[in-house]
Amino acid sequence: MIKTTIPGKNGYSIPVLHNIQGTEALLVVISHGFASDKESSTAQLLMEALAQHNLAGISYDMPAHGESEVDGQHLRIAECLDSLADVEAYAHTLAPKAKIAYFSSSFGGYINLLYLALRPHAGQSAFLRCAAVNMPELFEADTTADMRAEMAEKGCYLLDYGYGRPLLITRGFYTDLQQNNAFSLYRKGTARLEMIHGSMDEEVPLAAVQQFATQFSIPLHIVEGADHRFTNPGGMEQVLEAALRFFMPELD
Repeated sequence: MIKTTIPGKNGYSIPVLHNIQGTEALLVVISHGFASDKESSTAQLLMEALAQHNLAGISYDMPAHGESEVDGQHLRIAECLDSLADVEAYAHTLAPKAKIAYFSSSFGGYINLLYLALRPHAGQSAFLRCAAVNMPELFEADTTADMRAEMAEKGCYLLDYGYGRPLLITRGFYTDLQQNNAFSLYRKGTARLEMIHGSMDEEVPLAAVQQFATQFSIPLHIVEGADHRFTNPGGMEQVLEAALRFFMPELD
C-alpha cells in the first residue's frame, strides 16, 4: 500500500491510500463512511481483493476525516464532491489506460450518488455498501436537543462517536444536507449501480434503501443478519464477493 497526499482544488492536501501499479485495467475509487477514514478495514480488504485480480483501489480522507489537515469548517458537501473529483483525476494520472469505478460505504455512498448526479465523472459504475441514501433524514433524527442548542448558540458542535476523529459539525454542513436530497437529485442512468445492505442495519434502515433501489431500478442484495458494518460471520466476505462480481464486467 502507498500512503501519500495529493493537492486538492480547495487549497489543502488530500490524504490517500492506494495500491496502483499503473498497468491495471480498472481502478476503484473508495469513499468511506461518516467519521471513518481511508484506512478502514473495508477499504483495505477491498484493495487486497482487487489486487488478486490485477486491479487496484484508492481510498482517501474526506475533509475533516482521518488525517485531513482541515477541520469541520471544510466539511461541506461541495468540498466532499471536490475531493472525490481530485482523487479520481489523480488515480487517472497513475494509470491513464484504466477504467474508473466506485465503491462507497454509508455516507460515502450518499456522496457518491450526489457526485454521479451533479458532477462530470469518469466512472460509469458504482457499488454501494449500506449507502446512506437518506442522509439528511438520518442526520436530522440523530441531532439531539443539546446539539441544536449548541448550534443555535455557537453555530457548530462537536460530534464524537467514540471511534475515529471527532467531527466539528457546522450550520453550513447541516444546511448542505437539507439542500441535497439524493432521492430528488439522483438521475437514473448516470451510471451502472448495485447496492448491498444488511437486514439488521441499525444506522441506515433497510426500508429507505429498498425505496431508493425501487425508485431507480437498482439491484439490491440484502444480507440476512448483517448489521451496518457487516460484522456478522462471513458478512464482509459476501460484500467483497459481490463487489468483485459487479466490477468484472467493466473489464470486457
